[in-house]
Amino acid sequence: MTENVINILLVEDDEVDVMNVQRAFKKINITNPVYVATNGIEALSMLRSSKGEPPQVPAARRLILLDLNMPKMGGIEFLVELRSDPQLKPTPVVVMTTSNQDQDRVEAYNFNVAGYILKPVTFTNFVELMATLNKYWTLCEMP
Repeated sequence: MTENVINILLVEDDEVDVMNVQRAFKKINITNPVYVATNGIEALSMLRSSKGEPPQVPAARRLILLDLNMPKMGGIEFLVELRSDPQLKPTPVVVMTTSNQDQDRVEAYNFNVAGYILKPVTFTNFVELMATLNKYWTLCEMP
């Protein structure tokens, strides 16, 4: 069973959205560990080893759910750093944002994101989105 565990890093500065993800996971029985970073700098720190210590987010079977609009280091800046780091480059990223801007979508896909999803307005739709994502990433072969 542990080989199917996916270590999810949610990079999100909005506490309500973090709570919605956690509530949706609980509602549909997603038991994968969820780590939360409130900006790109914090997320990179959680993904990297430091002073001989292992990273906060285990290196095996990682998935990043990424918001674009965050303080300190936004989602696109985070993707630039992530994709330029040979250790982190293969990590799958799904952008989950309120930004419906074509420019953001194109830029994100230029950094090889696995998907670009607009955050649903209602909690019911949010739960459906999380269930769909869960089905997708459980079927995918993770690096």
